[in-house]
Amino acid sequence: MTRGLLIILSGPSGVGKGTVREELFKDESLNLAYSISMTTRLPRERERDGIDYFFVSQETFEENIEKDELLEHAAFVGNYYGTPKRYVEQLLDEGKNVVLEIEVQGALQVMEKRPDALTIFLVPPSFEELERRIRGRNTETEEVVRERLEKASRELKTKDKYKYVVVNDDVMLAKEKIAEIIKSNLK
Repeated sequence: MTRGLLIILSGPSGVGKGTVREELFKDESLNLAYSISMTTRLPRERERDGIDYFFVSQETFEENIEKDELLEHAAFVGNYYGTPKRYVEQLLDEGKNVVLEIEVQGALQVMEKRPDALTIFLVPPSFEELERRIRGRNTETEEVVRERLEKASRELKTKDKYKYVVVNDDVMLAKEKIAEIIKSNLK
């Protein structure tokens, strides 16, 4: 059995990573597995533990950091986010192409540890559109929205560190472009 491909799908908060990922997973020919991240933040309305994230306490998360059990981790807006290493390796060994849908800080850490990863940076058609999307969630305070926008501005400057950059101006077009990229990188 061929070992799977590690795929990093990254970009600023609000760019539509989750929406594009959901569309990609409808294409069974890509043999994708989603790497569920661990976080200390509280679940949003429709999120489920073990499906959207592994929701854990700060103490549990910090134990994972100390034991080097995370492929990457980051702190953002008062919460930790990270990728459980063993979970990803198990999926890759099963021949799955594993998608890490992660923020830029984490993606850069994974790139250092796994230079073989396929890296894709999703960008908005404009910064104004990104702001509209973030505000449209109506899930965060104005202060958190401002923090997300400031961080997004910094993150957009890192796009040249990725092998591919895809504009998400239309979810289905972005999905098709990423599917083509994945297929062209399979062994």
